[in-house]
Amino acid sequence: MQMHRKMKLPAAKKYVAERLKISVTDLSDEQVMREIREDLDIGIITSVPGSAKGMEAKARIAALLDLEISTVKRFRSKTFF
Repeated sequence: MQMHRKMKLPAAKKYVAERLKISVTDLSDEQVMREIREDLDIGIITSVPGSAKGMEAKARIAALLDLEISTVKRFRSKTFF
């Protein structure tokens, strides 16, 4: 968010927290974020069978945060994703 929308760090954190429907302090809570990532299926640090990985997770994050990510855009233009 800092680079894509040129937001300062506090504003970027607030935006992401609002989109995820959590508090800004929860963004730095490892357990809370793992649960949110699992619930939203946007990928987690350690692999779990059946959960989103790689480009699938990146595409879900882009949709969730209303971002245009160039690699996702290129991938979608080449596939039926």
